[in-house]
Amino acid sequence: MIPSEAPPLRGRELRRRYTTADVSVLDWEEATRFVASGAGDPQTNLNLAWQLLYRLEPELYDRLAGAERLHPGVIAWLPRNVERIVEVGAGSGRLTLELIDRARELVAVEPAAPLRQLLSQKLSLADTRQEVRLMHGFFDDLPVTDDCADLVVTCSALTPAPCHGGERGLAEMERVCKPGGQVVIVWPNNVGWLAGHGYRYRSFVGEMCVEFSSHDEAAEVAEVFYPSAVADIRRRGGSQVPYKLLGINPPRDLAFKVMAR
Repeated sequence: MIPSEAPPLRGRELRRRYTTADVSVLDWEEATRFVASGAGDPQTNLNLAWQLLYRLEPELYDRLAGAERLHPGVIAWLPRNVERIVEVGAGSGRLTLELIDRARELVAVEPAAPLRQLLSQKLSLADTRQEVRLMHGFFDDLPVTDDCADLVVTCSALTPAPCHGGERGLAEMERVCKPGGQVVIVWPNNVGWLAGHGYRYRSFVGEMCVEFSSHDEAAEVAEVFYPSAVADIRRRGGSQVPYKLLGINPPRDLAFKVMAR
């Protein structure tokens, strides 16, 4: 997916991985949301670099997301046997595959076409009798009707920044949720911001690691996403990398709100 004349990207960290020429991969809708005025250089705008990653190297993103497994307590906490779930920012399916047997219908919304294609391939192999609809859409303009879902959920995608949902995105998630249903933010980015909007917080205990398939895979993916930790990862050996070594919170928590009847 990277042009053949481009220099090799192996080992190049995310903030140095793409250039302004790569921004052309975004369509008009995407550029309007993700390229702020005067901030069109992915080497100075890390949010933009992530958006290019999703579209230029979705398999690389999937290697990271597949290793960042959610705490089993988070999965167990989510409701079962509901009529409809809407997932926003489904990505390559880190949470989606955990949701497909929890509702009669699952609607997974993802703006990046290459990630939707990856997720579609995974869903085609999943053993499920439930209906799954994979749709194009953005946090601030969800392609579903008012009050249609018992659970509206997102994982590690919503932040207060407008390019990652922000106030409009949170309002859209609440619009879609039925009275008495729940809006859930898994692995929340800003708990204080959500608390200010009436969200309650849950966290689950236990040590957690990023679980790669091999030590070589851990080191190679870390070169892109956690370059400051690469030396320690190589020195430690093994395929499991503690989140505390990476300096980030593990995916053990969620914020939720029951919508008023």
